[in-house]
Amino acid sequence: MRILTASDRALLVEAADLDEAMRLNLAWAGTPGVVELIPGARTVLVRFDPVLVDAASLAAVLSSTTVDAADVPHVGEVTIPVRYDGEDLADVAGLLGVSADEVVARHLAAEWQVAFSGFAPGFGYTVGSDPLFDVPRRSSPRTRVPAGSVALAGHFTGVYPRESPGGWQLIGRTDAVMWDIDRDPPALFSPGTLVRFERAEREIVSSSPGPERGAQRRDEGRSAPSTTAEQRDEGRPHSGTLEVLRPALQLLVQDLGRPGHAALGVSASGAADRTAMRDADRAVGNAPDAAVLELVGGAALRYSGVPTVAAVAGAVGEMVLHAADGMERGIRPGAPFALDDGDELRLGHPVRGLRYAVAVRGGILSPPALGSAASDTLAGLGPAPLAAGDVIAVGDPRTAPHPVDPEPLARELPAAGETVELRIVLGPRDDWFTADAIEALTGQDWDVTPRSDRVGIRLHGATPLERAAEGELPSEGAVTGAIQVPPDGQPVLFLPDHPLTGGYPIIGAVIDRDLDLAGQLPPGARVRFRVEEHEDISSLADPERGAQRRDEGRSTSDEGEGTPS
Repeated sequence: MRILTASDRALLVEAADLDEAMRLNLAWAGTPGVVELIPGARTVLVRFDPVLVDAASLAAVLSSTTVDAADVPHVGEVTIPVRYDGEDLADVAGLLGVSADEVVARHLAAEWQVAFSGFAPGFGYTVGSDPLFDVPRRSSPRTRVPAGSVALAGHFTGVYPRESPGGWQLIGRTDAVMWDIDRDPPALFSPGTLVRFERAEREIVSSSPGPERGAQRRDEGRSAPSTTAEQRDEGRPHSGTLEVLRPALQLLVQDLGRPGHAALGVSASGAADRTAMRDADRAVGNAPDAAVLELVGGAALRYSGVPTVAAVAGAVGEMVLHAADGMERGIRPGAPFALDDGDELRLGHPVRGLRYAVAVRGGILSPPALGSAASDTLAGLGPAPLAAGDVIAVGDPRTAPHPVDPEPLARELPAAGETVELRIVLGPRDDWFTADAIEALTGQDWDVTPRSDRVGIRLHGATPLERAAEGELPSEGAVTGAIQVPPDGQPVLFLPDHPLTGGYPIIGAVIDRDLDLAGQLPPGARVRFRVEEHEDISSLADPERGAQRRDEGRSTSDEGEGTPS
């Protein structure tokens, strides 16, 4: 089999077809050193812990695997009512050379089965029995696709579980709830599920957010901040609260995320700058995985409760503590400070970096979703973004396991206009690009555009990255730090809330040690990529068979997904 480097902590293994990929995914479960497996249309992404296994040794284990020809077992059947009024239905009919009515009729008549999950929780890649359905994705992805949209890409049908960006062709919509965290299992589509589409007998309810923010949160399956007993982080004692007086551009609860749920289509998410989170937690004596607040932009927070200690790490800007007695004092970045009842923490817009991490001794308390309090902005998991008037509980300072550390760690973060070097490894699809594109990737500065978020950073360079391969790439797994290249040649650098799978080729990936720096890149900064040496695993591949599979992949039109808003 052909094994490719996907990052300094991941390998991408090519399979002969979808069935083999599914069988390999099952066979490698429990392999020592493997953190997570993400199956794709013809691949399996293997994330590993480099402390437990090195890339070459793992590649040797993977390449020696043999699997039988058993099919992926069926795990149930669901029926999805669809109103076929999608924006792209006429275009799809034109691409396939049939009428719109025939597209609908054959979509209804085909037998469909979920092959794998990815992109977002509840999103299942469903393959059908009718060879008609081989549809190229949109050349320009939409930044907002409504929840319940029924869409085509390549040989797949999918249903968007919530509003998100996407490049699939929309043919209809459904009011079926694809993902419900309180349901067992939460995903309506899981690998092996048989799916039958039928015409909806009634009007589809709009999935647009209503006027009430609480209703919007419920629709998204997210938890609103609260200080009731049910919200105190599985019963942990709390002794204070933080109230949002002035919200940031984005104000989220974050921890180290929820790895290990790829089978549900759930990415790890977690803090965009893990170093800032750990520095803030260390300063106040918390465990290194205690939840913090992650802020983009300035904000004002009021504390109520027993005296405690807080710290702000990460981005650097004006930071002032306005005490209840009217006194004001500045706050040193990364250093602990006393926080008393009625004190207000006021953070200005960062002048260096992008994201503040605010820790309070005892931790930020929020109900976990799949074992984590992290807010995943793409998936809609975890607590909703905090807004003015929201109140969130903080833990009892006596529960913190370590003493306060008064010495902040020095760290230099970029400002707008400055250039930052990020180290990368090439692959897994650098062979989809010309030699000039590889040179352009590392030989020019890339501007960080304002169209960036926790899903990914949209970059812009004077010389777009030119492809050497025609066609589209079958959907495959992606890691945080992946540099995905849409058709316009302007790359997107994936951050923690990226989709698990995507169909645009990935030319390289930022190494794990530089991911936190990437999470602090403000709009207006510039990036220069430098290729890092890494283990050579190419000798484990069969070159002739690998070239054959690469050629097959280039002529296949499956799916393209995962461009951030």
